[in-house]
Amino acid sequence: MNDHEPEADEGFEERRDALLTHECGIAVVRLLKPLAHFQEKYGSPLWGFTKLFLLMEKQHNRGQDGAGVACVKLGMQPGEAFMFRERSVKSNPLDKIFKTLLGQYNAKVDAGTIHPEFAETVKKQFDFGGELLMGHLRYGTSGGYSLSSCHPYFRRSPWPTRNLALAGNFNLTNTPELNESLIAMGQHPIFATDTQAILEKIGFFLDEEHEDIFRLLRSQGLQGEQIAQRISQDLDLTRVLTRASKKWDGGYSLCGLIGNGDAFVARDPSGIRPCFWFQNDEVVAFASERAPLMTVFDLAVDQVKEVTPGHVVVIKKSGTITENPFTSSLPRASCSFERIYFSRGNDFDIYRERKALGGGLADQVLKAIDHDWGKTVFGFIPNTAEVAYYGLMSALRVKRRAEVKEAILKASAAGQLTDSLLDDLILKNWPRGEKVVSKDIKLRTFIGQESMRNQLVSHVYDITYGSVLPGDNLVCVDDSIVRGTTLRRSILRILARLEPRKIVIVSTAPQIRYPDCYGIDMSELGKFIAFEAAIELLKERGQGELLKEVYQLCRDEVAREGMTNHVRKIYEPFTPEEISRKIVERVRPKGTGWNGDIEIIFQTIENLHAAVPQHTGDWYFTGKYPTLGGYRVVNQAYLNYFEKSEGRSY
Repeated sequence: MNDHEPEADEGFEERRDALLTHECGIAVVRLLKPLAHFQEKYGSPLWGFTKLFLLMEKQHNRGQDGAGVACVKLGMQPGEAFMFRERSVKSNPLDKIFKTLLGQYNAKVDAGTIHPEFAETVKKQFDFGGELLMGHLRYGTSGGYSLSSCHPYFRRSPWPTRNLALAGNFNLTNTPELNESLIAMGQHPIFATDTQAILEKIGFFLDEEHEDIFRLLRSQGLQGEQIAQRISQDLDLTRVLTRASKKWDGGYSLCGLIGNGDAFVARDPSGIRPCFWFQNDEVVAFASERAPLMTVFDLAVDQVKEVTPGHVVVIKKSGTITENPFTSSLPRASCSFERIYFSRGNDFDIYRERKALGGGLADQVLKAIDHDWGKTVFGFIPNTAEVAYYGLMSALRVKRRAEVKEAILKASAAGQLTDSLLDDLILKNWPRGEKVVSKDIKLRTFIGQESMRNQLVSHVYDITYGSVLPGDNLVCVDDSIVRGTTLRRSILRILARLEPRKIVIVSTAPQIRYPDCYGIDMSELGKFIAFEAAIELLKERGQGELLKEVYQLCRDEVAREGMTNHVRKIYEPFTPEEISRKIVERVRPKGTGWNGDIEIIFQTIENLHAAVPQHTGDWYFTGKYPTLGGYRVVNQAYLNYFEKSEGRSY
């Protein structure tokens, strides 16, 4: 019987006010040399363990609801444990895991059972003194926030080649269908998360692969240890993934460790979820983002490569590495939100793209402030919008330089170039940036009482008094606006204290109009401020019957499993500017005593594609999904909205 080690729920339940949650993060480190090599060369047998921690720490932006690590030791003798796991969903879970494990290590060093200069004592006595290591950072999108929902998941067996530790950054759109296929195979799945469904699916075909090889070898007269060695050599993880993934629909980067020392990392065929890797003669390592690999292993950009969409990288126990397709290819649709918001901005390409996103908004911003350079202050909120802010300021300076040059040439030609003209009309009116808003503290939002939680959220940000003069325009760059709650309850209220003439909120992302089901947990249409605005406009203009029409179309589309997004009809009667103006009405804070103007500017789809040309996944903005499951989700999301049924639409 397979042991999935369900742990008791420790009661950790974090409720977030923000709708937009992050992607998860993965890290894999496979040492290609024995621990003694790293002790001799780097002075530590825990070199690989330390690299795993650093890869995870450099990706902590990708998950703070939980963390988990797993380890497989190569060449352990029968009777000795070879596979280990540690997980936590407590506050600062990554720190707690590594402090706990290092505490165990140091205690054994102090007791004399581990001698770091003798690497074999580390391997025998320390659970994570192994050659194959995997880590996961979790942002919970399903399954709650208990320890039992935290990766890596385990599937145990007395046969090393049937042991599986699995972790990933993914969402599948068709988990019920996968569970039904497991039932059809004769299993009794626990209807939990898509991770559980994938674990059982891979586990089933891993068992099949094992049994096929076992029967063949037994028919050839092999016995005992010979059979185990040959199964380990002949195990084909590419074939296992090909068979297991036939009905997967979604975005995923998956990593798995097999008890015999084999490992795999697989990426979805559309390249929705990111995954990068590198290898040298000492190590093979994987991460969800490129920059952590570059930093942790001191690499150049060209030394890190992407896992090819629809491919699986397999590292055998012997150390051989292959990358092969395991599923049919699909048009590339890498998630653009990774570039706008999720991934850390210190990656060279992401930094450049975020600056381009900010710069692409310059014309809209200038129109909003009526080219009033002298009476406008520019800032950003939150910190993730800082790079886009630099891009906007750079573009504005280019435009201002062109204006200044034209004014100087014109005045010079007319013989009117004076010190007064230079000082008053030109040199004083450069784009003025200020640290207008700062994030004061990180408040926990698990407090149960709604009113108290809202009061706390309103104090997450604070302003720099005196940075804006009464009568100035105030432009703040944001990375994205989902449901407008933070704008209404917090940001606009505190900005209004500065008494600007006009507040302009600038989103580097277009209007979020449609649900996501490939990693970001935003599947409830009724919570999108753009959708709410469109519904209100329909009702105001006497077009409310369209809501029933779309409902029937969505019902029919879901029933026939079609690929038409009927929710787009909700937005078709309106321009983006009309929806933006209605959004302003909905987020304007009441009771502040401030009566200035508010304008919200969203990125255009055209500028998004120009700034982020290699990441064309834009379904949350355009409603164009890369898989069948996406269309099922968007139509089902509208059915849920119309029927007032809360919860995820997949």
